[in-house]
Amino acid sequence: MEIQPWQENIASERQIWEKGSINWWTVFDIETKERQLRALEKESGKENFWQDKEMAAGITQKISEIKSDIEKIENLKKEIKDLEELEGLAKTDESLEDELESKKQELEGKIRKEEIKTFFSGRHDKNNAILEIFSGAGGADAQDWATILLRMYQRYCSSKGFETKILHQSYGEAGGPEGRIGTKSAIMEIKGRYAYGYLKKENGVHRLVRISPFNANKLRHTAFALVEILPELEKEDEKEIEIKPEELKIETFKSSGPGGQYVNKRESAIRLIHLPTGIAVSSQSERLQGSNRENAMRILKAKLFKFKKEKQEKELKEIRGDRQSASWGNQIRSYVLHPYKMVKDLRTGIETSDTNKVLDGGLDEFIEAEIKLQNEK
Repeated sequence: MEIQPWQENIASERQIWEKGSINWWTVFDIETKERQLRALEKESGKENFWQDKEMAAGITQKISEIKSDIEKIENLKKEIKDLEELEGLAKTDESLEDELESKKQELEGKIRKEEIKTFFSGRHDKNNAILEIFSGAGGADAQDWATILLRMYQRYCSSKGFETKILHQSYGEAGGPEGRIGTKSAIMEIKGRYAYGYLKKENGVHRLVRISPFNANKLRHTAFALVEILPELEKEDEKEIEIKPEELKIETFKSSGPGGQYVNKRESAIRLIHLPTGIAVSSQSERLQGSNRENAMRILKAKLFKFKKEKQEKELKEIRGDRQSASWGNQIRSYVLHPYKMVKDLRTGIETSDTNKVLDGGLDEFIEAEIKLQNEK
């Protein structure tokens, strides 16, 4: 069973809609989506459609996604028409001006939310994501910073309607005046359409500057944490990754919470070590060892897939004579809480003094700017 490949969410045209003070541009190619939908529905109507259940499930999901996209675009078109009518009425009724302005801003937000999806043309952009955080230089402050980042991404994902689940978390020692327990490393699964597309540019080192809660003299301290984003692989991607039994070392251990709490009596947690590369992954979120092994294997394959791609890119750059920078030095964003408040992205130049909003998951401005920047290159 074969279907023709397509690139989704690529705009074939840009339409400018200007009326009065409204100046919005939309990039939704509804005709292409409708053609895709007709082709997939024709495929799903064949007698042997469910013989390949995996393929059939993928097509069925795609049909549902395209229908949802078309419905959203049609609703936006209707809202634009309604707004045009309201604007006409507001010319003769000044009491409608506040309502008009409110609806303009609301509609603009919806359009921008859909517009950003048109930049997701990468092979894995629509996939679920796996987020890893590692504390770096900075001791207890770095471990505390890793915990803060984990919470920040959980809240950002919640605002996007993504589901999150912590698959593994390695804790540090309690410290500071409140006995705070930091994070050495953490792995979080993120489920949602375009989860990887939104988060893939968060890869890199995140730097925190603040008054350390772990320092009795209240001195300023700098801490670092590394964030890595991986796509959840599809079946055809996994076929590219071959893991031989003799290349895999399997360790089991008892999962526990911070400070050794909630220790399981059974060794249900799993650590997989890929001997040729030294890549190690762990999972402890499930009660059953088999389930944790499945999670760990998914993550390991995703890391090996990325390792393979990065190796190919490195070899190509060496041939071209490009210089390579160390990945740990790839600092992407600074979060300064003292002596002033500022979060600044070093790639786009986007900055804000509202640090509380950012650390509470308000990352849209940063993430959307980086997505657009990468598509301009």
